[in-house]
Amino acid sequence: MDSEHESMEHGQGAGEAAAGQSSSATSEPERVIPLDLEHLERHRIVAFNKHNLISSVFDLLRTQVLHKMKANNWRTLAVVSPTEASGKTVLAINLSMSIAHLLERSALLVDFDFRRPSVLRYLGTQSEKSLHQYLHGQCTLDEVLIHPQLPRFSVLGNREPVANPAELLGSSRTENFLQELREQNEERIVLIDLPPLISADDALAVLPRIDCAIMVVANGLSSEQEVRDSLRIVRQMSSTQLLGTVLNKSRDEQIRNPYGYTGEGA
Repeated sequence: MDSEHESMEHGQGAGEAAAGQSSSATSEPERVIPLDLEHLERHRIVAFNKHNLISSVFDLLRTQVLHKMKANNWRTLAVVSPTEASGKTVLAINLSMSIAHLLERSALLVDFDFRRPSVLRYLGTQSEKSLHQYLHGQCTLDEVLIHPQLPRFSVLGNREPVANPAELLGSSRTENFLQELREQNEERIVLIDLPPLISADDALAVLPRIDCAIMVVANGLSSEQEVRDSLRIVRQMSSTQLLGTVLNKSRDEQIRNPYGYTGEGA
């Protein structure tokens, strides 16, 4: 695509100014965080580098997802999985980066997996404060928001696990925060990395407040019953539309295309 080859200049501009800020956040200058390409690729973050052949897989997924979201005026997308170690965080980061390559879009990635936050670790960076501290009123959003070395890409992450995550995710403060993110910028897609659906009720607390979702299923990891139970959980959330399921395949099966996508929750 015409705009997808601009991201590799070292130290180039960052994502949306004050992305996701609320009235309580200060208007500090953007801080561009350099990224280590070798670190990213060791952790299977490939969409940052448009020369990586596997990045085209995420571009294809991006096109399918954005088509459905645009048709329905959806701006918030949850990335979920039935169980742990399904690869949902890796997919959420790669999909966010792929979206950010588009000139007419920006991507804000929100780490709502408060039990096992890993977005910042996969990116090889840290924020000054954690998102849960902002939601508790302990810091400004500027202290949490980072702009990794990719134009139009911003991240709200957590530095450590959080106690009582379901209560925080289900709070009115979190509801207002998500609504604010959704309404602030029509061109921005807000991607939300949620905890696994079966292990706890964290995702259930916040999922109804998100426009749509995609589910990541790891080949040979989640049982057929776990996948069925997870699909049923999402479909019961009447306000959250399941766009489809992404199969995270093993490298031995298909190294050039490790992801498969089926639409409409198939």
